[in-house]
Amino acid sequence: MRFIAFDVETTGTVPGVDQIVEIGAVRFNSEEIENVYATLVNPRIAIPPAASAVNKITNEMVMGKPFIEDLLESFSEFCGNDPMVAHNAPFDAQFFSAAFKKFDYPTPQGIILDTLPIARKIFPGLPNYKLGTLIQFLKIQTKTDFHRAEEDASYCGQMLLQMMKRISTNGQVPRIENLVALTGKPEFRFPLIEKKAKQLSFL
Repeated sequence: MRFIAFDVETTGTVPGVDQIVEIGAVRFNSEEIENVYATLVNPRIAIPPAASAVNKITNEMVMGKPFIEDLLESFSEFCGNDPMVAHNAPFDAQFFSAAFKKFDYPTPQGIILDTLPIARKIFPGLPNYKLGTLIQFLKIQTKTDFHRAEEDASYCGQMLLQMMKRISTNGQVPRIENLVALTGKPEFRFPLIEKKAKQLSFL
């Protein structure tokens, strides 16, 4: 199964007000990492100290980096129509949705899976379902701290692979609709924003 695991780091928790400061997306093909899309983002606003304390991203680090509108098209092309997965996916998706809507760029159109409710179904009884707790529980090797976008996206993708193994039957990878059903929510995608045809001027 090929899918995109993705994550964002932000200046805060309110989409449309707070801004993305880092994007990480990792394309998995079966169990192999096939490609990575990762970049810091200039948010045009100061990063609050509380946000920097969590993600270790400072104002100096994002100075001179691309603005979000310069990255949306390439991010969308990277993701294409592949299934996408994030931990607490609505949070990350809402930040992307706000940016795609504001700048009127076409969105990726793969189904978005949320590993948070899936993990609650597959691993009941854990003290909490934070990404770090689940990675420790599954004994997935970590190289850095959490709360950097590329690393967290990679951990999320590895976690999904582990969960699919737990629920596979006779070595068969679960169908995407079975994974959606485990979230307990309807199928979830980015709002459809289509590429507009360029208007020609004959003046």
